[in-house]
Formats: sequence, structure tokens, C-alpha cells
Amino acid sequence: MNTVFLDRATHAWGRAVGALEALQPAAQLAARLYVARVFFLSGLSKLRDWEITLALFSDEYHVPVLPPEVAAWLGTAGELVLPVLLVLGLGGRFAALGLFVVNAVAVLSLAELAEAAAQQHLFWGSLLVGLALWGPGRWSVDRLLWRLQERGRGRLSST
Repeated sequence: MNTVFLDRATHAWGRAVGALEALQPAAQLAARLYVARVFFLSGLSKLRDWEITLALFSDEYHVPVLPPEVAAWLGTAGELVLPVLLVLGLGGRFAALGLFVVNAVAVLSLAELAEAAAQQHLFWGSLLVGLALWGPGRWSVDRLLWRLQERGRGRLSST
């Protein structure tokens, strides 16, 4: 009796795990789209009024080591380029790590950060760490390129 119950429970658990694993590509894509949107819109807002952006980097954001103008250019470029790569899943881990750094610098360079804002940054950072560790997923250009490379290797080894 106990063995039958254990076998059924193990089978049910295996099916549940299989269902969750089938959802991974969609979850990875959703995380990529969500985080990319946040950073891309932030980059666009910086471009809309460059004078205000420079003033913020001079007065409000205290990025260590970098002069304010350089920090503004690098931060804005990162917020515009890395999200596009992340959405495509092209260099997905690189893009996730890059945005993680942008996120961390934003948190560290602000003298005061409201609790709600800190929680948002923590959430974004968590999603980015997950994408860096597990990759952008099956629905990504990285995966497509990897599969094409593997096919090419298969042809070379069979000749």
C-alpha cells in the first residue's frame, strides 16, 4: 500500500515538474521583456532632455570614479542597447549582467532611495541574476545560434 502511494506521488510530482519546466521559456521571455522595458524607457527619458540628465548625474547621482558626463553617456547607452539585446536573447547573459551593473550603480549612486524604489531595484536585480545564471531561454537568438552551430558541427564531423 505504501509503495503504491509513493509511486503515485512520485509520478504526480514528475508530471508537475514537467509542466513547470515546459513553462520556463515563457517565464524567461516574460522576465526579459519586463526588465528590458523598464530600462529602455529610462534610457529614452534620459535622451528626451539631455540637459536635465546631465544635471541629475552632476547633482543627484554620485557615480563613483566616473565624471558625471561620462557616467550619463555610459548609463544611457547601457539602458538603450542592453535591453534590446536582452529582448532578442542575443548575448542574453551579457545583457543581463550589464543591466545588473547599471541597476546596482543606480542604487549605489543615489544618496537617498525610497523603500518602494529599493524594492523595485531588488526585484529587477533578482530577475537579471536569474537570466544571467540560467540564460535567456529556448525562445532566444542565443539558442537559435547555438542550435545552428551544433548542426554545423554535426555536418563537419560526418564528412
